[in-house]
Amino acid sequence: MAADLILYTNPMSRGRIARWMLEEVGAEYDTVLLDYAGAMKAPDFLAINPMGKVPAIVHRGQAVTETAAICAYLADAFPNAGLAPREDERALYYRWLFFAAGPLEHAITNRALGASTEGKEQMAGYGSYDRVVDVLEQAVSAHPYIAGERFTAADVYVGSHLMWGLQFGTLPKREAFERYWERLADRDAHKRATALDDAAMPAG
Repeated sequence: MAADLILYTNPMSRGRIARWMLEEVGAEYDTVLLDYAGAMKAPDFLAINPMGKVPAIVHRGQAVTETAAICAYLADAFPNAGLAPREDERALYYRWLFFAAGPLEHAITNRALGASTEGKEQMAGYGSYDRVVDVLEQAVSAHPYIAGERFTAADVYVGSHLMWGLQFGTLPKREAFERYWERLADRDAHKRATALDDAAMPAG
């Protein structure tokens, strides 16, 4: 019998974000590990995510793709975890969740690919890399957590981008970024998720 909740992932992917979120909500789930060379492009998985990318989850027969959507969905699907926004947190929660999924990810990716928006800021939804970084710094400096005084699903997503940015040098090591990430890194769910994904890494 198939589990109610299945995570499709690869330990060298954004699936680490979905895994962290699953550990935060405390849901029981099965894991299907997919390799980039074949399984992600196989018909069975393309029926779940035609993009042929991970992560994806299937919950009670319904597929959810796109990492930010997975975080938001799980927060709503498991309300007892307390990771969905309260009424007074909703504006900041959605604002910064989608900022990270849009401007932040695009700016970092374009910079890594050597693409510049100089002189073409109006054409790019994020404007410029430097502007995105400055705005992110303001956001993580305004409150202990991205939506206010309390940890939410948006912190899983924003925090993961910030962690990778600091680790791989795609974001500058600003004090505000490091302080914000320190508040998240010690969470038990993050430690569990990291241990599970590290154990699933291919040998060598």
